[in-house]
Amino acid sequence: MRFHPLRVREVERLTDDSVAVAFEVPPELYDTFRHVPGQHVTLRREVDGTEVRRTYSVCSPAVPAPAEPVLRVGIRLVEGGAFSTHAVKGLSAGDTVDVMPPTGRFTLRPRPGRFAAVVGGSGITPVLSIAATLLAEEPDARFCLIRTDRTAASAMFLEEVAELKDRHPDRFHLVHTLSREERQAGLPTGRLDAERLADLLPALLPVPEVDGWFLCGPHGLVREAERALAALGVPAAAVHQEIFHVDDASPAAEKRNAARTAPGGSKLTATLDGRMGVWPVGEGETLLETVLRNRSDAPYACKGGVCGTCRVRLVSGEVSMDRNFALEPEEVSAGYVLACQSRPVTEAVEVDFDA
Repeated sequence: MRFHPLRVREVERLTDDSVAVAFEVPPELYDTFRHVPGQHVTLRREVDGTEVRRTYSVCSPAVPAPAEPVLRVGIRLVEGGAFSTHAVKGLSAGDTVDVMPPTGRFTLRPRPGRFAAVVGGSGITPVLSIAATLLAEEPDARFCLIRTDRTAASAMFLEEVAELKDRHPDRFHLVHTLSREERQAGLPTGRLDAERLADLLPALLPVPEVDGWFLCGPHGLVREAERALAALGVPAAAVHQEIFHVDDASPAAEKRNAARTAPGGSKLTATLDGRMGVWPVGEGETLLETVLRNRSDAPYACKGGVCGTCRVRLVSGEVSMDRNFALEPEEVSAGYVLACQSRPVTEAVEVDFDA
């Protein structure tokens, strides 16, 4: 996949520290940018003379062809984040941003059934697209949204979620909790940990009848929700997750994995866009770093093991991943790794970006 320059149609202020950015999609790119609910796009722009990339989820409902795709993303300001700071404070309608076509596997194509989500903060973004598309296109579907925010003023897409409730009062169930603000009505203030969720979820809906669970937000919330669902007997195959924020990788883990690299270094063979290259891996380098030294078009965004943009199939050899917050267990079993987090263990490693 490659980037396409798209014009910013609108920048809408959602909260003091977040915006929704809508893009104009030219007719010749309609099919390219038609997303599946829950997918994300990688944005690229030069900020203060440096190229910056970041992945953001599409918040708008999916629309069928031949209608123009609605490409709108939610962006929250992250402390020290170059792209989010630029987007929230400096991006305006008429600006041009390089955008990569939608990708991602945290998705739900509309079908009959009962579905639920546990989201925190900006984790509402992809789930808003999932729920809105599902309820609009499938009359035999129901959706329960459990969302948590620090305060009511910090909650993104409040109006859009309220409109979903008004439009589908019998099929959309909303529960909104706050972790740092007292409310006169509703659930008590506090974090949604595994114990609290294990008590709350059965009181909200018949857990065994839910066909799919969608967990999205900070690492801590997603892991707590995962633990709660496991305690309630929900099979892992029914749980889908996407993590938005994690702490920095452990230096100890990086040193441990770097120490496992093959003596004398390794050679990496990589296939990208149908072209194969063979290059020596520098000391301590990840697979992505090696490829980028030789192919500037290698796909990546966060470089933190979260977005999955640099997903590759391991054809031969062995690698060690520092961390993985993007690939599902079945993907790892099928031989996929994250190039930004993987270091070679054997003297020769081959990967395929096109697989």
